[in-house]
Amino acid sequence: MNFIGMLAHLGRTVMALLAAIGRITLFALNTVKHLFSPPFYGKELFAALVQIGWLSLPVVGLTAFFTGGALALQIYAGGARFNAESVVPSIVAIGMARELGPVLGGLMVAARVSSSIAAEIGTMKVTEQIDALVTLSTNPMKYLTLPRVLAATLAVPILVAVGDAIGIMGGYIVGTERLGFNAAAYLKNTVDFLTLADITSGMVKGAVFGFIVALMGCYFGMNSGRGAQGVGRATKSAVVTSSVMILAANYILTEAFFSA
Repeated sequence: MNFIGMLAHLGRTVMALLAAIGRITLFALNTVKHLFSPPFYGKELFAALVQIGWLSLPVVGLTAFFTGGALALQIYAGGARFNAESVVPSIVAIGMARELGPVLGGLMVAARVSSSIAAEIGTMKVTEQIDALVTLSTNPMKYLTLPRVLAATLAVPILVAVGDAIGIMGGYIVGTERLGFNAAAYLKNTVDFLTLADITSGMVKGAVFGFIVALMGCYFGMNSGRGAQGVGRATKSAVVTSSVMILAANYILTEAFFSA
């Protein structure tokens, strides 16, 4: 391939990427627009809250617990090189609240929820159930997309808060049972160094990540190709895209909250 061909290929790739970003942006704006106009499907919203929030709690909780324990071990091992083992409680708490809790929680929800939404809506498209909704004068965006996006935006911050608490508890158990910390001193250091801004930033991240997860699942489900292969590609694309967008959004939000 000559130089001109390489430039043409690069140009086509960039244009395709920009077009995809534009389609996703328009899809997101269309979803948010429907939030302010009736009808409202409360039953669908409640079902989505249960599916996204309650049923995701075990996997988020287990992930946070073992992450908190592993983080305590790693910080203790690193701090021992500088005689700074006492920083374990504070760094575990701050690390879980600011970064690991929201990011790992978001990624686990993406793996579980985004794939599920994309597969469900993609299957509905393949079996022409979405066309049937249109025939019955039901807007698919309001009936399928909006409840899931709203539920994820509301549920994931709560999951993050619970995951933070479980992760800090995991660090506490490892710190007191494995590393020999005094229980009262560990809890005091945790409370003294953890601020409201740390907790708030993590929950804001959780809301953004929840929006991304559900939006990507709905977008790729709605744009799924025909047949089983099309649904499979939509599911894969939803998980990969939402995971990458979570990591990118995490950096942007971290820069916004803590750049000073």
